[in-house]
Amino acid sequence: MQEKFLNELDEGALLALPYLFEFWAMDHQLPPEGDWRSWVIMGGRGAGKTRAGAEWVRRQVEGNLPLDPGRVHRVALVGETIEQVREVMIFGESGILACSPPDRRPEWRATRKMLEWPNGATAQIFSASEPEGLRGPQFDAAWVDELAKWKKAGDTWDMLQFALRLGDAPQVVVTTTPRNVAVLKGILASPSSVVTHAPTEANRANLASSFLEEVRARYAGTRLGRQELDGVLLEDAEGALWRSGDLEACRVEEPGEFSRVVVAVDPPVTGHAGSDECGIVVVGMRGEGAPQDWRAVVLEDASVSAASPLVWAQAALDAMERHGADRLVAEVNQGGDLVESVIRQIDPLVSYRGVRASRGKVARAEPVAALYEQGRVAHLRGLSALEDQMCRMTARGYDGKGSPDRVDALVWALHEVMIEPGAKWMRPRVRTLG
Repeated sequence: MQEKFLNELDEGALLALPYLFEFWAMDHQLPPEGDWRSWVIMGGRGAGKTRAGAEWVRRQVEGNLPLDPGRVHRVALVGETIEQVREVMIFGESGILACSPPDRRPEWRATRKMLEWPNGATAQIFSASEPEGLRGPQFDAAWVDELAKWKKAGDTWDMLQFALRLGDAPQVVVTTTPRNVAVLKGILASPSSVVTHAPTEANRANLASSFLEEVRARYAGTRLGRQELDGVLLEDAEGALWRSGDLEACRVEEPGEFSRVVVAVDPPVTGHAGSDECGIVVVGMRGEGAPQDWRAVVLEDASVSAASPLVWAQAALDAMERHGADRLVAEVNQGGDLVESVIRQIDPLVSYRGVRASRGKVARAEPVAALYEQGRVAHLRGLSALEDQMCRMTARGYDGKGSPDRVDALVWALHEVMIEPGAKWMRPRVRTLG
């Protein structure tokens, strides 16, 4: 049957088979269904974003001679510079020319800065450094690459929208490594946009194993790794108490030795699927010298979701055992004595302290944020979920969904090992005369 199928193909189709089968194998990067204006492919380094953009352009323009009715026939290719459009999007090893079968490969017209297909379709190139270059031309499709790093991204994107005015429903594909920039967040928030995430690992068959080993070793478990390898957009809320860059800067590889280790718990009110998370955070502290010399390291975020009281209590006690912690601290505003009774059902002899919040979350978090500003708190890897919440905690409150339970547990832990002992140490001693 396979031989009969091949015999019935013409010469051009036979030449195209290797390209066709490779594209079929990339079904995770096929265009989404439904009506959309912008398709954003956010991917890690080497995830195959360029290939996906090039294949999409091919799907839009390729057809029989003359140009098929209803097909895209004028495309805008926009990159940070003209050179990057030419070297990456067109001539790169994953660019349009490399992806095109011989019988449908477009010609590069250097003097016109344009690709021209055998059926008459064209693709014109533009630099994001010169937004005004998009004033005047008109298109029925566009592919823009690495938009999140453009210096004039907002102006260029606006000019492109005015230029997409041909055909019944002009579309644009954005291939980019995510960054926390306004123009990208605006596109993602639009109801006419769809998003595809592409982690670096998805394209491991086409990447050097040494590259993957190196970047995993260096960036796994960090916020930078989530952005550059997993293709996740990491946002810092306006007025956030913690910033992504600062958290990356406080990263350490080895925890060292500690004077104290505590596990702090922020229990949920209920324990079903819709409940808040149970924040469980482990912190170690070195307390030699005066309080200004004390240092802390966040060792683990052991938080659990949709957990019953016995499940989260066991998770907290397990974290104590893993790290040799000397105390368990738990907020009791919601559960009161029940919190301690649940924990002691499992371990009657555990060193336990219940703490009650008398101030709001922001008031408790601000002195902890000050410790970070002073360079007195460090993070091990693997704390990305906690760090995401930290970057959504602002002076106005939590700018995220649900409750910042991981941050609450962190705050209780650092109050226990740094802030409260430091305040007692600094308290003036009253001398009596006798």
